[in-house]
Amino acid sequence: MRNLFYLIFNFFLLTPCLLFVFTSVFTSVMTMTITTTARGEVDVLVPLTVPEGLQLIDKPNDNGQALMLLWKKNSSANSSAPENDKISYEIIIAENQNGPFFPVGKIIAPFKTKYDFPQLFGYAKENKEYYAFEIKGYTKPNEVKAGEVKEGEKPKTTDVLLSPNVTYYVKVKVLEEISTTPLKFNEKELNEVLSATTKGNWFATNKTNSVLILIFLTVVIMLYIYWAQRNPHGLFIRKIAGLDAMDDAIGRATEMGKMALFVHGLRSVSDVPTIAAMNILGRIARKIAEFDAELKVSHWDPIVQQVSQETVKEAYIEAGRPDAYKEENIFFAAGDQFSYAAAVEGVMVREKPAAIFHFGYFYAESLLLSETGAQTGAIQIAGTDAFTQIPFFITTCDYTLIGEELYAASAYLSREPKLLGGIKGQDVGKVAIIAVLILGTIFTTCGWERFSQLFWP
Repeated sequence: MRNLFYLIFNFFLLTPCLLFVFTSVFTSVMTMTITTTARGEVDVLVPLTVPEGLQLIDKPNDNGQALMLLWKKNSSANSSAPENDKISYEIIIAENQNGPFFPVGKIIAPFKTKYDFPQLFGYAKENKEYYAFEIKGYTKPNEVKAGEVKEGEKPKTTDVLLSPNVTYYVKVKVLEEISTTPLKFNEKELNEVLSATTKGNWFATNKTNSVLILIFLTVVIMLYIYWAQRNPHGLFIRKIAGLDAMDDAIGRATEMGKMALFVHGLRSVSDVPTIAAMNILGRIARKIAEFDAELKVSHWDPIVQQVSQETVKEAYIEAGRPDAYKEENIFFAAGDQFSYAAAVEGVMVREKPAAIFHFGYFYAESLLLSETGAQTGAIQIAGTDAFTQIPFFITTCDYTLIGEELYAASAYLSREPKLLGGIKGQDVGKVAIIAVLILGTIFTTCGWERFSQLFWP
């Protein structure tokens, strides 16, 4: 009985051990067989994942300097996974069907699909069933004479970009990793030679939505300009308190017998904030001339100074007071940021102007200038699109034009039809953009992206 018990115990103990040893040996033998086949000693046993439906086409919506290689997803029946990370494709290219062929690069999983290039192929769901690879150029070895390359030294190469209106021929090599230590590949070059001609496109179809939006905004702006020409006071622009207060500030300077000081920002004459400031300066100078007050304008850029002199001189002439214009009042303060601030602060402290206007693009000097102006007791009106300086102006000035109010000031003060029409047309465009953003958010949240895709590139 005891012998029977030991026999049963040994059977259940030894059987799993024997099965484990047998499985390990069998696996090793199979691995050795596959490795041996990779060396080419026997027939290849590892099936290659060959791409199907290979196409070579000219890249759409470009200048004719790229091609697209396409092939079907899940192309091989032998591939058990949607993407085999052991598979890679090596692309070679030539300008002649018979070669020589030069390397383009290696495509490694995960592969991109046509859906990843919506600007080229759109957002159709079937695009997810095709892989895509963009070919922009290739590597070409430099021509060398015999003996110029030393032993063990790699020959130098040059990267060559594809040229427009040239027919290129492409071959594909399939590489399948069969061993990592050491790294070994099973390689097969496909016999099929693909060809395509690079062509530039006159019109990028993926920009159609941008063209339609541009046409819409242009038509709206032109309509508002037409309406403004017929009835300039019929278009409503909300009141801007800082602009309405300009006449009061200039009137205060006239009553007190003190000057008004206009302070330019630190940008060149080609920048939009400076141009907007020039328009406001012309309006202020005209009022100053009508009220027979004194105006001084500070600058840090000599070119801006020249433009300001012409602007103020023209305003005095329009007001019928060319004799009251003083060129020395349109002065150059300093060419350095804080030297400029110190010079203008000195003018404020010495002459104590009744009204100070800060217009343009400002930096850290904004608080120094406006705080000094506040201490002199002057009425201060500021306008800037430098969002980092707006809080300082709001704190220290009586009125502040924030952001785009600086640009709208010219239209608000002059009621010129073209400026009015431009302002109103831009407002309509902003409302349309906000509406599109809201609708796009709602539709995308609900899982319907077609609306949003209409506005994607």
